[in-house]
Amino acid sequence: MQQGTRVITMDMIGRIRRLHTRKKKSEREISRITGLSRNTVAKWLHGEVDGPPKYRRGEQPNKLTVFHEALKQALKADARRPRHERRTAKALYAEIKLSEARYQVLPFALGLGVLFTPCASPESSCPCPRG
Repeated sequence: MQQGTRVITMDMIGRIRRLHTRKKKSEREISRITGLSRNTVAKWLHGEVDGPPKYRRGEQPNKLTVFHEALKQALKADARRPRHERRTAKALYAEIKLSEARYQVLPFALGLGVLFTPCASPESSCPCPRG
C-alpha cells in the first residue's frame, strides 16, 4: 500500500521550525511527532527554500471570462470617480446584461446569482430579456 502525499502548509512549516528552535527537538523526533519524513523535515529546516510552498494552478475560464475586459475597464474608470458616483455590482451587472445581447442570463455569478451562457436561439427569436 502506497502512502498518500500531504500538502505542507505554512502552519506545519512553522510548527517544524518551532519544535527545532524553541523545544530543541531533533529532526527524527520532529518527523515522529508530525508524521512527515525526515527528508521533508530536513528540507524545511536547512534547505534553500524561497519562501512558503506555492500552489500553481493553470488559468481556467470561468463564468465571467467573457466579460473580463469590460469589467476591468469599468472598474478602472470607477477608481477615478468620487465614491458616491461609483457603480455598484448591481449596476455593473445591468450594464453587462444590456451590452451582451447574445448571452442569456440565468441565476449565479457576480455574487448576485447570475450565470452567463450563450443563447442557443437566433437573435430575432431570442427568449432572453435583451432578445
